[in-house]
Amino acid sequence: MPKKVDHQERRTLIADALMRVAADQGLEAVSLRHVAAEAGVSAGMVQHYFRTKDEMMAFALSVVRERSQIRVTEAIAGLGVDPPPRLLLRTMIAALLPLDEGTRDDGRVALAFLAYTAVRPAAAPSLREGTRQFAGFIAGILPDGHGAAAAAGLLALMEGLGVYLLGGQYTAEQALDALDAHLDLLFG
Repeated sequence: MPKKVDHQERRTLIADALMRVAADQGLEAVSLRHVAAEAGVSAGMVQHYFRTKDEMMAFALSVVRERSQIRVTEAIAGLGVDPPPRLLLRTMIAALLPLDEGTRDDGRVALAFLAYTAVRPAAAPSLREGTRQFAGFIAGILPDGHGAAAAAGLLALMEGLGVYLLGGQYTAEQALDALDAHLDLLFG
């Protein structure tokens, strides 16, 4: 009887290897060969699941998003029913920031993917849609008088804080203080 193969599990194994390569060496080091070696599989197996580097990158980003969504969902669950909008936003953004070792690798991959899409716009559609949805959600819970521009500013702040955290320019405490100061401006 042939062995049953869990294709999603193998795709995730390969995506995890891609993320380790990207986190350790940068996206420029990501290749079918490097990812296969990191995953402990053949290059042919990687090509079986991902025909191109862009496909591999898109799947890895979806894994990062899934992990981020789980962190956000768990953090929000700790707030109880109907949390105040400011607390909800702070909790969501804090859960998305690379504040500790556990979230830094995902943050490095997300940042690398942002840079990758800057030079490969064809790889960015899912990223644009996710950003549009998140900005719309934020705009919907900001106090009256704040809208799309304020939501875009809050997203830009989050991304900037992520870059500074990953680069070591800010500590987790400094990043959260900056986030709190900005939220105080928005919520009064």
